Amino acid sequence: MAEIVLNVEIREHTGTGGARDARRAGKVPGVLYGGSKQPVAIAVRSNEFRKALHSGKLLGHMVTLKYGEETQPVIAKDVQFHPVTDEAVHFDLYRVDEHQLVRISIPVHFRNQEASPGIKRGGTLNVAIHEVELMVPADSIPEELVVDLTGLDIGDAVRSADLALPKGAQLSAHDRDVVVASIATSSAMQSEEASEAEGSAEA
Repeated sequence: MAEIVLNVEIREHTGTGGARDARRAGKVPGVLYGGSKQPVAIAVRSNEFRKALHSGKLLGHMVTLKYGEETQPVIAKDVQFHPVTDEAVHFDLYRVDEHQLVRISIPVHFRNQEASPGIKRGGTLNVAIHEVELMVPADSIPEELVVDLTGLDIGDAVRSADLALPKGAQLSAHDRDVVVASIATSSAMQSEEASEAEGSAEA
């Protein structure tokens, strides 16, 4: 099961007034969606929600919702923050089965830039997209997708199809064959090449 457990309460009052009452009581209001059941207005104590959020394993991950003795695996899909205090003011949870395929965006991170011949020669890493959408089992959602830049030279590109995906995961149709990043000549290299060309022409 998921590492994070959110102890929730059912909110009797919905709407803006109910959400405001929950915040006054030191709780973060939210809504539980999905499955064959109706949406349910819920709330989690602010300190517990803050702790889960700061763990980095809440948003976009499978967590366990607990209400009394009942538990339900859920995905935290959205958290809204106060524009001034940056405190969480509302969240959305979606019911899932542990092995159910869910559509979710996963961040892409890059490793071993120092092992890229193109970057060593002064090229730059041009990142086209910072996250990729997957269809992945709810209990196998990865923290990140890693691109190894080892051996990449200027002009080389990494496509979404090149990414190593967790077992059972597949790229969504939207991101099935897109360029994730490429190694390009930097403006400094272009200026240097232009200067060399001018020098050759003068000679």
